[in-house]
Amino acid sequence: MVHTKKISLAIAALAGMMSFTSAAQAADAHAAPTPERQSWSFGGPFGKFDQAQLQRGFKVYREVCANCHSMSRVAIRTLGQEGGPEFSEAQVKALAAEYKVKDGPNESGEMFERAGRASDRFPAPFPNPEAARSALGAVPPDLSVIAKARSYSRGFPMFLLDAVIQYQEHGVDYIYALLNGYTDKNDPNWNEYFPGHKIGMAKPIDNGQVEYSDGSPATTQQYARDVSAFLMWAAEPALEQRKKTGLRVMIFLILLAGLVYFTKKKIWALR
Repeated sequence: MVHTKKISLAIAALAGMMSFTSAAQAADAHAAPTPERQSWSFGGPFGKFDQAQLQRGFKVYREVCANCHSMSRVAIRTLGQEGGPEFSEAQVKALAAEYKVKDGPNESGEMFERAGRASDRFPAPFPNPEAARSALGAVPPDLSVIAKARSYSRGFPMFLLDAVIQYQEHGVDYIYALLNGYTDKNDPNWNEYFPGHKIGMAKPIDNGQVEYSDGSPATTQQYARDVSAFLMWAAEPALEQRKKTGLRVMIFLILLAGLVYFTKKKIWALR
């Protein structure tokens, strides 16, 4: 009886180990790979946005992404600000006028539509989340700060190294990888980099879908790169100013430290 009981326990333990291994293998099968780190013009302490790239990225956003996604925290006028796409004032006004914005109430107490102004924020493609869910089956996330809201873990010790090398482009790298992650031709919703690999957004863009006027390649990879950079700018339009300010502060602190050091030496030399 004791021998039989030991055999039963061994079989149960083996079954448990096999079950755990199967679960781990299943989890690994659904685990998303780590996005590859990209090289961006705005990376590093001296980085700055590529104006032409931002203009192309806005074109991709407007012709593709804006059909489903809102960008409600971004004002149209920022397209003309320094450090961004830097469209001319006339271009910004013309772009704004192409949008229809709900406003009001008027003198009769009714809401009405008018042409957009530069001071308006980008209007949403759906009037409310329920309408978006009814049309698409899900509510697409707002893209205003998506490049900052999305990220991934690089694990130990890379997350420590990131602070040293000032790697802050996790979100934009993830967006770029996600847009290029539709690798299953038989399933438009299968994405290599999305957790679980099943994403509600079918492949949004393909080669030749957006026409560039500057001769840049009309490929999925180029579209993904340009719109990812644009979304990074939308999430942090003052990035260039922040880096310039940070550089000035560092120079000031270094000079201050030098002055304090030599002042200390002078004072103690007199004693």
